[in-house]
Amino acid sequence: MSRLAAEFQRLYAAGPDGASRALVLDVGRPSDWELLANVWRGVQLDLALPAPGIAIAGENSYQLWFSLERGCSPEAAAAFFEGLKSRYLAGIAGQRIRCLTEPPVVPAEVREGQWSAFVAPDLAPVFVEATWLDIPPGAEGQADLLKSLRSIAPQAWEAALAALAPRGPQDDGARSDGRVDRASTGEATPEAPQVTSAPAVPSAIPANFTDPRAFLLHVMNDATLPMAMRIEAAKALLPESGKS
Repeated sequence: MSRLAAEFQRLYAAGPDGASRALVLDVGRPSDWELLANVWRGVQLDLALPAPGIAIAGENSYQLWFSLERGCSPEAAAAFFEGLKSRYLAGIAGQRIRCLTEPPVVPAEVREGQWSAFVAPDLAPVFVEATWLDIPPGAEGQADLLKSLRSIAPQAWEAALAALAPRGPQDDGARSDGRVDRASTGEATPEAPQVTSAPAVPSAIPANFTDPRAFLLHVMNDATLPMAMRIEAAKALLPESGKS
């Protein structure tokens, strides 16, 4: 079994009883990373969940991939998705949101010349105009991205479901703003996760680059360059993303 297949199975294979361990929130048509970036940050800050995986879907959408240590029932999955939509995606047309409990294959050629792939948070915004790759992503880079992800523990899963459910202000284990009360579980409050992008730099690219990766990063982060050029630089970097 390849490293990529092993990491995918570790995170997203169904449980022994066939219950789903993978919950995929797909938002797009048209693609809009800011919508899902808000969910990506919120589930970590508000619900104390580990960061979900991020994928470009191979067509006009982004995906968040949640992994459960134990499989969940269809009813629990539906409640989780409804809670996320109510809290973070209110007002977004229903046809733009897909909630999947049977994970699609990633990476895969979704359409001719359009490959889905897992991406690092800092690369996700670059693909907003074309949420796919023209060529298959590197398997080792994809495996490295998945290796950094953690599954949601049963206690955290139950706490998240409780926080997302309609409730009264006096319910135990939740604050009035719906965030998980970490004081009741002894957990430290994490700092807000960041989806960062480097500040714009002058469009004149220095001629003294000796490191190809540094050059590609410079191009990708230069907001004054054409988006098509920045996307090509991000695609070239993608197989390397997730490596230390």
